[in-house]
Amino acid sequence: AVLLLDETLEVCYANPAAENLFEVSRRQLLGNSARVLFGDAPALFQAVDKALANGASYTEQELELGVNGKPRLHLSCTVSVVDAVGVALLLEFRHIDQQLKIAREERLLEQQQANRELIRSLAHEIKNPLGGIRGAAQLLERELDRPPLIEYTQVIIGEADRLQTLVNRLLTPHRLPAYRRTNIHELLARVASVVQAEFPEIVVHPDFDISLPEFEADPEQLTQALLNIVRNAAQALQNVAGAREIRVKTRVARSVTLVKRRFRLALAVSIEDNGPGVPEELRDRIFYPLVSGREGGSGLGLTIAQTFVAQHNGTIEWESAPGCTVFTILLPLEFNRPGA
Repeated sequence: AVLLLDETLEVCYANPAAENLFEVSRRQLLGNSARVLFGDAPALFQAVDKALANGASYTEQELELGVNGKPRLHLSCTVSVVDAVGVALLLEFRHIDQQLKIAREERLLEQQQANRELIRSLAHEIKNPLGGIRGAAQLLERELDRPPLIEYTQVIIGEADRLQTLVNRLLTPHRLPAYRRTNIHELLARVASVVQAEFPEIVVHPDFDISLPEFEADPEQLTQALLNIVRNAAQALQNVAGAREIRVKTRVARSVTLVKRRFRLALAVSIEDNGPGVPEELRDRIFYPLVSGREGGSGLGLTIAQTFVAQHNGTIEWESAPGCTVFTILLPLEFNRPGA
């Protein structure tokens, strides 16, 4: 995308790529000052000032720019001095969202692999002693004749069982998907009924694209991933005053890159809630195992959801602000998977 600026930094030319990139017409760009169009963009205008002062080209690799209040874009920009009548600067913008997304996905895959190995090691180390602790508590219980003391052994046995369940959950995601024809709306209806039975005060609004076809997936794994995310949303609404609402939306996404592969069609499932949002201190760690923002939370829900979705060559994206948090699962719409 190319913009030409005059000596006063007004736009005197914009190519069609610039119109597409910034989602504004050439008429809206021409004659407007770049400082007005881009607003608060100190890195861009620092490059502009350097180029004008030194007569050289400058490149800013990671800019966040938006025009006229539209969503901000991640761009790189090269500013060059132009020696022509009525033109002072040439600005070349390149979209780097895709590159950043691919880099994030690569880091996420590495993190997932490290998490899986850590979880497997911890789970196996914990699993073996648990059986011994539970068995010892049962033997001790048989030797006791005072009910108050038996209550203590029951606590030991109960906690051992709870930890055994937790360990089983830690190990479960490592089963490979068993693909078969799957209707995403049937899975979502099942998840909604479970969550509404558990949280009757919360309203779940379906917003489904009924034209979506069946596709190859593991319905049990996807149901668990969806349930974990929707249940997280419901739990986040527990202290919200007024209406507590979750909106579940399905749409087709086109020309999507997932795990370095380009897919013509993908399924986008969005779960939106009107809760308080993800705490700032957890934003970089929400998919880490054993990290929870809720008292008594296991910190495994999103980790397991991410693992199951990744095993389907998909990804989970999210954005959060007070009053609106959206988790979006993106899955390739594949119809002839091996082993399906």
